[in-house]
Amino acid sequence: MTENTNNNQEPEKLPDRNSKPRFNTNWIFAILAGSLILFSLFSGGKTVEKATTSQIKVMIANRDIEKVSVVNKDYAEIYLKKVALESGRYAKQTKPGIGFGMSLPKANFTYNIGDISSFEPFILEAQKSEGYTEKELIYPDYITRKNYIGDALSWLLFPALLVILWLFLMKRMSGGGAGGAGIFSVGKSRAQIFDKDTNVKLNFNDVAGLEEAKTEVMEIVDFLKNPKKYTQLGGKIPKGALLIGPPGTGKTMLAKAVAGEANVPFFSISGSDFVEMFVGVGASRVRDLFKQAKEKAPCIVFIDEIDAVGRARGRNANFGSNDERENTLNQLLTEMDGFGTNMGVIILAATNRADILDRALMRAGRFDRQIHVELPDIIEREAIFKVHLRPIKIEKDFDIGFMAKQTPGFSGADIANVCNESALIAARKNKIVVEKQDFLDAIDRIVGGLERKTKIISPVEKKTIAYHEAGHATVSWHLEHASPLLKVTIIPRGRALGAAWYLPEERQLTTREQILDELAYALGGRASEELIFGKISTGALNDLEKITKQAYAMVSFFGMSEKVGNISFYDSSGQSDFGFTKPYSEKTAELIDQEVNLIIAESYVRAKEVLKNNMKGLAELAELLLEKEVIFSEDLERIFGKRKAEVLKEEREAEAKTKLKVMKKSKTQA
Repeated sequence: MTENTNNNQEPEKLPDRNSKPRFNTNWIFAILAGSLILFSLFSGGKTVEKATTSQIKVMIANRDIEKVSVVNKDYAEIYLKKVALESGRYAKQTKPGIGFGMSLPKANFTYNIGDISSFEPFILEAQKSEGYTEKELIYPDYITRKNYIGDALSWLLFPALLVILWLFLMKRMSGGGAGGAGIFSVGKSRAQIFDKDTNVKLNFNDVAGLEEAKTEVMEIVDFLKNPKKYTQLGGKIPKGALLIGPPGTGKTMLAKAVAGEANVPFFSISGSDFVEMFVGVGASRVRDLFKQAKEKAPCIVFIDEIDAVGRARGRNANFGSNDERENTLNQLLTEMDGFGTNMGVIILAATNRADILDRALMRAGRFDRQIHVELPDIIEREAIFKVHLRPIKIEKDFDIGFMAKQTPGFSGADIANVCNESALIAARKNKIVVEKQDFLDAIDRIVGGLERKTKIISPVEKKTIAYHEAGHATVSWHLEHASPLLKVTIIPRGRALGAAWYLPEERQLTTREQILDELAYALGGRASEELIFGKISTGALNDLEKITKQAYAMVSFFGMSEKVGNISFYDSSGQSDFGFTKPYSEKTAELIDQEVNLIIAESYVRAKEVLKNNMKGLAELAELLLEKEVIFSEDLERIFGKRKAEVLKEEREAEAKTKLKVMKKSKTQA
């Protein structure tokens, strides 16, 4: 069962060709900006060629100038005679353009006059030097011309661009809101609605391994379909159900299946969608969500990762009494079970942090049911494999039950990842079907990480790693309650330089003897280093971290110490995580430390004793590891014989058979 898998996702809907495209408000801003730019360009008139002083003297000498106009005392416009234009002495002139609300100049050339006081004398002296008579002299005209549209645009363009930029930023900050209303819809709910028009392909047949959880949510779906079946007996539908479980166990997928099965509207939203930078937005979105839900009742509202908004109030010292998250939670509590009625609105929520949720949110009347979605057992894992293997081409007579045994502690998401990785590994090897070995390689890849065969390791380090891993394998093989060994490798994977794979027994209870055996074989690697090389290395870091936590749990949580007694300092409510004091005295703390040190020391002595009694096998196993780099349980059985647990099991079975025969014989004689 997985929450995120490509195998069970509904296919994307193809766009309807007959449906009209949704209007995007960004086009309004683009058209407005383009119009302003075009107005600014066209209002300036057509481009006219500029004349130089020498060119003007040539024009005067050829008597080609008809008129000279000084515009705004800034520049001069020179108009040529028609005969001069037709003579070919000048380049072909373009026709005048069309302006917006004003006539464009028809001049043939322009001239930058510079100083206005010297321009007219220059024109007159040039004409007189060419023999112009008094009647032929051309005097400049002085005119004032205003570009009203250009002036208006020069004032309006920059403010308009600022307004457009502000509207764009506000639209981005609000995320568009509901219906694309921008800043005005920032308080609207972002819930995704699945109704009869929405095609959700996922159903309960695609959810494997969650039979009890499916029964709970199917009853809710059945009530919405057939309410009279329950109400005629006086019963009331639960107002809410909270899905609790580790990541990857299928909480969100179960909610998607509810959306696929129910013939009622289904609102889906994440807890983080209520949290926003604006004050009051979270509470506003909660109100809008329940308003929409009441309008479409009967319906189901699903809030994923509700811990983002439902954390216990008053625990965070960084925020005061006016914390935005607390305001949002208060509004959610009021909507779920306040004075208002929510007839036909059922709340589903999912979280993997139920310990930090507010007590008021967890009480009956809001979430009447708490559905625990735990890691799948071997039977459930087999069912999950069957679901995820549907699209994968596997070899004939593939044993799915074997794969379920090889994946203890895997969640549904992990199993989906195994199936996907195995297909990729098989494709990398150019296979046409996925084989058993591909799945085993995928499990190794997920558990231990990618093989790093190119990692540089010196011969001395490699020998140390080999004896370390051989020590783990030897001790675990000779202890009764140790987990069965699957294989040992000294090929680096991820950050580990070597690894041993075990298949732990699936049990609900663990005895003190079982934990002590686990501590002993975890210390087998360091004990082997000390016995063989007379010194220890940093390679046991992960082992020491694990056994330290286990030993402290034995003493302070499970009450497995005679001196400390049957006392547990474990806090299932999570309140102690926010305290600064320990729930016991300094004297008790010293006693706990002493007991933990004693347990670990005894386990280390046990590991060394096992290794001393099997030094020959330890050396043979380490040399085999150095040669092959990977060894399996068959190699250990060849070196050491059968595991102690199997030998004791056979002895108990033989003893039981003997007792049974004696009992039958005594009954016959009687």
